[in-house]
Amino acid sequence: MALRDAIVPILHPEYGAAGDLSWMKDDSLVMGYVSGEDTYAYPINVLNMHEIVNDVINGVPVLITYCPLCFSGAVYDRELDGKLLTFGNTSALYQSDLVMYDHQTGSYWFQAAGEAVVGELTGSRLNLLPSFTMAWGEWKRLYPQTQLLTGIQGSPTMFSSRRYSRGFGGDYQSRINDEKFIFPVNEKKLDPRLSAGEIVLTVEVGGEVTAFPLEIIGDGVVNHQVGAEPMAVFVRADGGAVGAFSRVIDGKTLTFEYRQDRQVFVDRETSSIWDAAGRATGGPMSGVQLTRLNTRRSFWFSIAIALPGVDVYTHRQSGF
Repeated sequence: MALRDAIVPILHPEYGAAGDLSWMKDDSLVMGYVSGEDTYAYPINVLNMHEIVNDVINGVPVLITYCPLCFSGAVYDRELDGKLLTFGNTSALYQSDLVMYDHQTGSYWFQAAGEAVVGELTGSRLNLLPSFTMAWGEWKRLYPQTQLLTGIQGSPTMFSSRRYSRGFGGDYQSRINDEKFIFPVNEKKLDPRLSAGEIVLTVEVGGEVTAFPLEIIGDGVVNHQVGAEPMAVFVRADGGAVGAFSRVIDGKTLTFEYRQDRQVFVDRETSSIWDAAGRATGGPMSGVQLTRLNTRRSFWFSIAIALPGVDVYTHRQSGF
C-alpha cells in the first residue's frame, strides 16, 4: 500500500508554550481540546499537512482528526470495545473526505462519521469527544496556559518551520457552495437544505445529532434541545469561537443571551456572565463550568453524507 501515510500522521506529538510557533497569528485557526485543567491547541495549518494526531491525554486515548477538503474537525476516543486503536492515513478519499485506517485490523474509517466502512470493523463507530475550532487569539485569551502542538518525538520544534505558516483554501468555500468539488462526491447524497459549503456545528447527545449552521447564528447564542438535553451553542463570530454546552446546572435549566455591547454571554435566571468556553466569570454562578457536549465542525456536504437525515436547526431560539 504505497500511498499509506503519504500524508504523514502524527503518532507521538510534542507540545510547547503558546509563543513557541512564531508564525502563528491571532486569526490563525486551531482545533482545541480540553481535558480537566489541561488544554491543547492544534494549529489547522499543521493539521492541513498531517490530518491525524494520535495521543493519550490524562489517560484518554484521543484521535485528533482534520480534513482540509471538507473543513471537518473532530476528536474521537481511540478505544473501541476495550481495544486501543492507532490510526494512520490511507491517503485516499471517500466523498472528498479523509479516509483513515487502524493499525490493529487495517479497517478503513470515514473521518467525518468516525465510522469504519471497509474491513473487520465495518459498521463500528468511534465515540465523539468535545472539541473546539476557533481563532488562536481567542483560544489564548480563554486558555493562556494552553499547550500548543509544536512537533513530534525527536523533533519537538518541527512545526516552527515557515512551511507550516501557509494556509489552505482561498476561495475554496465558494467553490464548494457552487458544488464544484475537486474530488468526486456522490451528488445524490447531497442535501439541499443548506448550501454544500455552509459551515455547521453538529452536537451529539445520546445518539441524537443536530446540525447548527453557524452563519444564521452569527455573534450570538442558540438555546435548544438535542435529544433530551437542554443545550446551548455559543458563537463569537469575530473571534472565530464556537462551542456547545449543556444548559443544566444542579438540576436547573439556564437560558442564555449574548450581550453584543459587552461581548459576553449572560443567563436569564441568575444574570451571571459566561465566556465562550462555557465558564461563569461573574455573578452568582461565578466559577461554574458548563458541561461541554460532543461536537464536530464541517462543511455541510460532508455532514449530510456522513449523517444522512440529520436534524438541522433552522431558526433562532434565544429565548429573548
